[in-house]
Amino acid sequence: MNNLIAVKTITILALFALLGGCAGIAKAPDHLDKQAKEFKAHPDYSQVYVYRNESFGGAISMPVTIDGELAGTTGPNSFFKFNLLPGVHTITSQEDESKLKITTKRNELYFVWQEVKMGAFSAGSKLQLVNASQGKSGVLESTLIDSKAGINPNK
Repeated sequence: MNNLIAVKTITILALFALLGGCAGIAKAPDHLDKQAKEFKAHPDYSQVYVYRNESFGGAISMPVTIDGELAGTTGPNSFFKFNLLPGVHTITSQEDESKLKITTKRNELYFVWQEVKMGAFSAGSKLQLVNASQGKSGVLESTLIDSKAGINPNK
């Protein structure tokens, strides 16, 4: 009987974890998703795409920061796009678990893959700078998530 109670308790906790993991992810409007997937470089800024194009670890949301500023939280098959001043930037995932330092230039696009890694007790991630072909493919498989990080040239 105790085993049955334990199984029910674990099942209920797992369901709450699944529901809670996706709660903080806000999709951007469709027209912005379409615009971001045109991959047009900006003459004054460097543009960085951070994408997670897999459903592995789908119930897990992962915070992403750019230069210490919380950009948002990724979920399965999602991406952010940041307009940044050219220079050195640090992208962090999972509260300092994975850090990637990149040097960007004006009028250039950069693609960072947030690979989900499953550990013994929790999920983690690894940030990897990838080439444009791989990056564009991954972004096209994903949906733009609303983010407040970076520079908005429309302001």
